[in-house]
Amino acid sequence: MAGTASAPAARPSLTSISSGELRSLWTCDCELALLPLAQLLRLQPGAFQLRGDQLVVPGPAEPAAARGGFNVFSDGLVRLDGQLCRLSSYIRRYVELTNYCDYKDYRETILSKPMLFFINVQTQKDASKEKTYAFLVNTRHPKIRRQLEQGMDMVISSVIGESYRLQFDFQEAVKNFFPPGNKVVNGENLSFAYEFKADALFDFFYWFGLSNSTVKVNGKVLNLSSTSPEKKETIKLFLEKMSEPLIRRSSFSDRKFSVTSRGSIDEVFNCSLSPRSSLAELLLTELPFPCVLESEETPNQFI
Repeated sequence: MAGTASAPAARPSLTSISSGELRSLWTCDCELALLPLAQLLRLQPGAFQLRGDQLVVPGPAEPAAARGGFNVFSDGLVRLDGQLCRLSSYIRRYVELTNYCDYKDYRETILSKPMLFFINVQTQKDASKEKTYAFLVNTRHPKIRRQLEQGMDMVISSVIGESYRLQFDFQEAVKNFFPPGNKVVNGENLSFAYEFKADALFDFFYWFGLSNSTVKVNGKVLNLSSTSPEKKETIKLFLEKMSEPLIRRSSFSDRKFSVTSRGSIDEVFNCSLSPRSSLAELLLTELPFPCVLESEETPNQFI
């Protein structure tokens, strides 16, 4: 009896939704989620389309993007169950920002939609084959949003006027989800980072790597894998609900004076530090922004 009571709880199956895992369409029940990428493509044809060796994701100015969707973080390539595919539009996992306007636009962009990452997993049954999963981050869930916003706010308050690098990492949450014997092959794909480069004359902490921070985001991973037609329909409606367009509301943390060594606070709030267009405008017009947004017009050095 004692041995039975101390036995660890079984992890959810990777082939079907565990009993009670997805109780309703309320997205507040979902912090993080995993499902096979092939299943996501079938359930969300408006958000993802596989055309030959290209995985098409609607760009910011396309009608499908206006209806919602996901912020895809990638380096431009995804291996879909063995097939190498190019992404048509995505946010690079590492970007460089040089002024407050770019930082503000980047922050609003990554928090405006659920995040999506691609990972490959080797199963215990057949280690020679890899299965591709889509990892979803619900940026509207209070617990997840709090970790993201607090990470950005804390690093700003600690390095005012200096350059810094901030990384968000989801590897621990995902690796703890899979049963023993399963291996996440490309765990580095479960992170993204941005680097703010200020124009400080003496940036000693940055030069010596002392202003680099990593936030390990924790949360409950919801299993959205299923072979049941009824449950697939529920998952489809759930994903559509999660990816509905978000009406942005300005907050104090978004308007707060950020890392910059020039200009007044009024100039920062008015975004007058730089005469060039903001990142949001670039996204809406689909102009190439080499630091953040990659599109199919941008050549990929790995292809």
